[in-house]
Amino acid sequence: MRFLLLTFLFLSLIQYSYAKNNAGKGKITGNVIDSSTKLPVDFATITVYKLGSKSPVNGTSSDTKGNFAVTGLAAGSYRVTVDFIGYTQKVYEPVVLSTGTATLSLNTVLLISRDEQLQTVTITAKAPIIENKIDKLVYNTANDLTAQNGVALDVLKKVRMVSVDIDGNVELQGSGSIRFLINGKPSSIFGASLADALQSIPASQIKSVEVITSPGARYDANGTGGIINIVLKDNKFEGINGSINLSAGTRLENGSVNLNAKRGNLGLGVFFSGNKQLNTVSKSSSDRLSYNNSRDTVNKFFQDGTNPMHRGSYQTGVNLNWSISPKDELTATLGYNHFSNNGSGITNQSQQYLLASTGGLISDLRSIRNSNSSFSANATDISVAYKKSFNKDGHELELLYNGSFGTNTIDASQTSSYLNENFPTTGLRSSNPGKERQTEIQLNYTLPVSKKFTIETGGKFSIDDLTNGVVTDTLSGNSAYIRNANQTYAFHYKRQIYAAYLSASFTLFQDFLTGKAGLRYERTGNVADFSGADIAGYNTFAPSFTVQHKLDETQSIKLAYTFRIERPDYEDLNPFYNISDPHNISTGNPILKPEVGNNIELGYNKTFEKGANISFSGYYRRNTQDLQAITTFYDVLTINGIDYPAVALTQRVNIGSQTSVGSNIFASVPVTDKLNLRSNIQAGIRTNSNPGNSVTGFAYRVNLNASYQFANSLQAEVFGTYNAKQKNLQSTRPSAFNYSLAVRKQFLNKTASIGLTAANPFNTYLNQRQVSFGQNFNQNTLRMVPVQSFGITFTYKFGKLQFKKDSKEDNAPQLPDIGGGK
Repeated sequence: MRFLLLTFLFLSLIQYSYAKNNAGKGKITGNVIDSSTKLPVDFATITVYKLGSKSPVNGTSSDTKGNFAVTGLAAGSYRVTVDFIGYTQKVYEPVVLSTGTATLSLNTVLLISRDEQLQTVTITAKAPIIENKIDKLVYNTANDLTAQNGVALDVLKKVRMVSVDIDGNVELQGSGSIRFLINGKPSSIFGASLADALQSIPASQIKSVEVITSPGARYDANGTGGIINIVLKDNKFEGINGSINLSAGTRLENGSVNLNAKRGNLGLGVFFSGNKQLNTVSKSSSDRLSYNNSRDTVNKFFQDGTNPMHRGSYQTGVNLNWSISPKDELTATLGYNHFSNNGSGITNQSQQYLLASTGGLISDLRSIRNSNSSFSANATDISVAYKKSFNKDGHELELLYNGSFGTNTIDASQTSSYLNENFPTTGLRSSNPGKERQTEIQLNYTLPVSKKFTIETGGKFSIDDLTNGVVTDTLSGNSAYIRNANQTYAFHYKRQIYAAYLSASFTLFQDFLTGKAGLRYERTGNVADFSGADIAGYNTFAPSFTVQHKLDETQSIKLAYTFRIERPDYEDLNPFYNISDPHNISTGNPILKPEVGNNIELGYNKTFEKGANISFSGYYRRNTQDLQAITTFYDVLTINGIDYPAVALTQRVNIGSQTSVGSNIFASVPVTDKLNLRSNIQAGIRTNSNPGNSVTGFAYRVNLNASYQFANSLQAEVFGTYNAKQKNLQSTRPSAFNYSLAVRKQFLNKTASIGLTAANPFNTYLNQRQVSFGQNFNQNTLRMVPVQSFGITFTYKFGKLQFKKDSKEDNAPQLPDIGGGK
């Protein structure tokens, strides 16, 4: 019923947008030039008004060559303004479009520079919230109020085609195999714990999120679902400036400081940010019913407990940009990330054995389990990039180095005290330190053969080198710990990838079709000293293509195909048994093969005269050698000569295939000048097939965002998202509903603001009921996850800025915007 109601609301919005935003076919074009330097003025703001009206009907920004085109205009008389900070505004009126003159050119627009220093600046031009590009979708976070005191996961919940569950697990078009990047670069911080890493990045530091569902040949082939690139904030203006973001709340606290300096050809930026999740208590209970091999006895295992936990993190970094000459640019970044979490728990346990035939009780063992865990991760990221431009526009050579050096430590302990049997207290404690080094060297070369054909090629070499070890002590005689040789080990794992690619961008059939096609080759080699493991290397040939056709200036269709893989990581391959919970044990599988994915995507995008936008995408994905985590119940599991009773063993394996078919619909509708509605509906069917078993599950996700501009400096926003339940291979994922409210007031000429936020204000906990099943067990789990929070945020931008277009012939030192990260 919820799905039908939300679908009806969504379709009503579409109908309303069509009725209200009857798009025209008129277009106004031009080229913005600095009147003194004769250089293009990029990012100039072009705004179109109905003659006599103060409300704009459309607008755009000039590109790097100064060109612009405002489309979707109906016949009529207009006033056109061209602005850039530090220049005198240029006004054209009347500009008349008629049915006979659908396209009108303003030709060269000369802007006259004003040489002045501004103490405070108000920028009224806004980037669109959603940008659909031929190779990616961009979500701009500048006006994301409900996530303003949150973290990266809160931003991702609003991104089209992305879903986030209550545990921080992220899916892209229904796939959890995603390659995450920060500013286009990998980081070892993601390898330690993806959910923790995404909760360590304050939302206030994020400029945009780029979603690439059909990556081209230039991108790594890893990640069957695609790529998510988190772009951190920067600044492109001349001078010294900065910003402060602070937030406090009942569950989460954030803070960040950015300082940027740019003069001439040299730019420098530094930043520091951090957050802290205050102590929260989650509750859980599980009831597992399992059978032994002969099915003559039944095991009922029950757990009920509470788990307090808190988390903290901070990041800092510096970024240097030097335009050595008009055709040579050097960029270097250095970043450091740290996050940690600490948790504890008290769990009541009951283990009963019964006769299957009569239900008679054979034994009843009750205990109390106390556990503690501490996780800490650190990563230092270094990046150096050199770019050489040649005389021909677009002819470029890039050389890049990325290095990430991470360390992490996991300390854990648990003890079980038995209440109704004469058993001694059992327990263990372990320490698990590890180090990871990621190194990448990449070369890219771009050659425009003609205006309609460009060749791109390059190569890449990357190494992921990891060392890890576990030291485990077992409680003996209720008082002393002794070294457990079966749970103490060390290993070294190295993965090397050699890659090369060739791709071409083209325009065909008199601009009827634009696209990009390419082929990437990767050779993956693995070296590991896992016990008894011999991991074979493999070759990957990954073709891809994307084609797009513009039906007119307001709508386009796109078709894409990509070949992707998912490489098993070291924790998937390592055959060591993790027995931190003796009743729920996990291990790796050294014979895993990479998962192979073939993805097809079809998209449609339509914009309207007054800013409305509708986008549709459908996808088909077939994965073979599908990687799935499989749980098997053992009445008694023997590991290194020790018997463990009533064990659920989890291990990833290559199982058959997985086929996913789904669609995504997005709409943004400016209902009035003050009220804007956005909705996103994603639905899909996923089928897991393996010999003798096939499971099909349908799931959908719906979100709705409403923002209202009460006054020039006061704005409010409401956001809600619902994830439906989905049947998987061995479980049914529970549904979840989250909602949030926010209001923001700007002051001091919009250089400062205060915001109030509330997440799930009327629900302290979100109840997650999950059913898991296997050949010889069934389990029901209830988790009560704390979701309620209230917060207040404060932002302030400061500095004396000189807004002036740089002359590309000026070789004086200059420093970048670095306001945001690695």
